[in-house]
Amino acid sequence: MVRELTLAIDAMGGDAGPEAIIRGAAIARRRHPKVHFLIFGDEAVLKPLLAKHRALAAHAEIRHAADVVRMTEKPSQVIRRGRNSSLWHTIDTVAQGNADVAVSAGNTGALMAVSRYCIGAAEGISRPAIAVLWPTIRGQSVVLDVGANAGCDAEQLVDFAVMGEAFARTIFGIERPTVGILNIGEEEIKGVETVKRAAQILRDSELPMEFHGFVEGNDIGAGVVDVVVTDGFTGNIALKTAEGTARLVVHYLRQSLTRSFFGRIGALFARGALRALARKLDPRSGGVFLGLNGLVVKCHGGTDAHGFASAVDLAVEMAESDMIARITADRSGIKLGAAGHGEPDAAHTAPKIQAAAS
Repeated sequence: MVRELTLAIDAMGGDAGPEAIIRGAAIARRRHPKVHFLIFGDEAVLKPLLAKHRALAAHAEIRHAADVVRMTEKPSQVIRRGRNSSLWHTIDTVAQGNADVAVSAGNTGALMAVSRYCIGAAEGISRPAIAVLWPTIRGQSVVLDVGANAGCDAEQLVDFAVMGEAFARTIFGIERPTVGILNIGEEEIKGVETVKRAAQILRDSELPMEFHGFVEGNDIGAGVVDVVVTDGFTGNIALKTAEGTARLVVHYLRQSLTRSFFGRIGALFARGALRALARKLDPRSGGVFLGLNGLVVKCHGGTDAHGFASAVDLAVEMAESDMIARITADRSGIKLGAAGHGEPDAAHTAPKIQAAAS
């Protein structure tokens, strides 16, 4: 029997506005009849929107939040002045134990900052990371971090591997996911000391995964491994490069189809297929904040109703899988496996740079 879950939703975040969020929640409600929704935002705006969806309204509550976090606001500004915003209340509800998972399409940097401030990191995890499901030739892979941490040491990369394999086991149903560290080459002699040391720790660990070793950038789309681990600086550049490439491919296809009269007729019939292709190629459909002491799912800022409903699907799956307990258990095991590896590398002692992705 599926237990009843409560989802906290930031209805004011994202570019599409609250109407798309409410329509997405209504779609998700039909898929998950045991879910109760707490919807945060301007009550005067949300009440008439919710009234259009009776099935959702019967299992949802509007919680008024007067302020909205803009996409351009800095995380530090939101921490200081954003406590009456829909984003803050959504996260704080999870922190207080009144919701199982939070879903927002709002400002990524602010969402991570507020999540860390209110919820905190899971036991044994030094820094949370943003994970995305990346389209590949084989299907999908998990890639993390894609923007929460600009600089990482070896232990933090190991944390990301633990979080990634736990997430892959949950989402893909794989007993022992394959894990690789993103590097400039597959050979063990290549790369900086931080990634070399992280790789050695993972080789010596007894985690429920298969450590593949190093992977290169072109291996991500090929689906060589189930989980790709990297720091947030490199991961965010790879993510935005892939997003731009997806747009470029679709642009070239449309351009080619509209060069002639018959091509334009074909393009008219192919509109739906082109939109589907663009969604398939774009890895930036949303992300999950892993390593927190609570569950937070981040939608793409430009998500539509169906995209938001898919984010709710993911949120429900994570909540039902007891993701935090899996990560904590695996991380406690890696400490034993990592023992005896000598002095920490320079990245362990260097000042750490924290930067949330926009």
